[in-house]
Amino acid sequence: MSIGDRVARHGVFIVLEGGDGAGKTTHAQRLAELLRADGHEVVMTREPGATDVGRQIRSMLLAGGPMGVAAAAPRAEALLYAADRAHHVAAVIRPALERGAVVICERYVDSALAYLEAGRTLPVDEVAWLAGWATGGLKPDLVVLLDIDPTEGLRRANHRTGDPAADPDALHFAERVRYAFLDRSAKDPNRYLVLDASRPAESVATLIVDRVERLLPAVPRDAPPPPPPPTGTEPPIGEPPPELGASTAPLIAGPLTTADSPDDGESPPPGWFSAAERKS
Repeated sequence: MSIGDRVARHGVFIVLEGGDGAGKTTHAQRLAELLRADGHEVVMTREPGATDVGRQIRSMLLAGGPMGVAAAAPRAEALLYAADRAHHVAAVIRPALERGAVVICERYVDSALAYLEAGRTLPVDEVAWLAGWATGGLKPDLVVLLDIDPTEGLRRANHRTGDPAADPDALHFAERVRYAFLDRSAKDPNRYLVLDASRPAESVATLIVDRVERLLPAVPRDAPPPPPPPTGTEPPIGEPPPELGASTAPLIAGPLTTADSPDDGESPPPGWFSAAERKS
């Protein structure tokens, strides 16, 4: 079976990963627009909190949540996030892939494990097993790792949110997260595209599209538009309600002085999944 046949029947699962301020939201939206213009059905989503169930779980874990469990024990917290991920995969990702859609997800299992490694709150192998169980072993076809120097990433994120400059503890935590991402990508290079997120946004977007197009079947120009999602399903995030050539070689970021790519400003939730406040 050719890759085009496989994609046509089962869809394509793309994940954008990276630290805060790397531009995940910006590049997810650009990629979705280009793929839709080529006739592909695209479902945009994210972790955590992409579904009603996930939002309730996240609210429980945030300070001041309605159920007041912001100080949940690390293992309890990990189980709650696994429940969020299990429902997200079952309710949003798998149904879209089964009908042949392209799923673009901001953050997935790699984020959970990278932030966990940085926070050192639980054994990574245990949470990796839990994530595999929750997802039924579903792995992305491609992980785009937007790599950025932590100082620049935090500057972008803080500029967007209006927060003061990051303190040394937050910077050190972000550095550990970055190297955890890079370590994970080095172990599975065929599935990762590592890009320097400090490059101009158009340049980064071109590299992403070039790689993604190698996974996709051609869509006839006279093909009808993709059908809408089945009724009764939750709308994807960002929607209105209802292997490699030189051009895609990994481009790892070093110390930065300029920022051409807009940041996404997204921060992971508190606890084991982000835990910038937790010190090693």
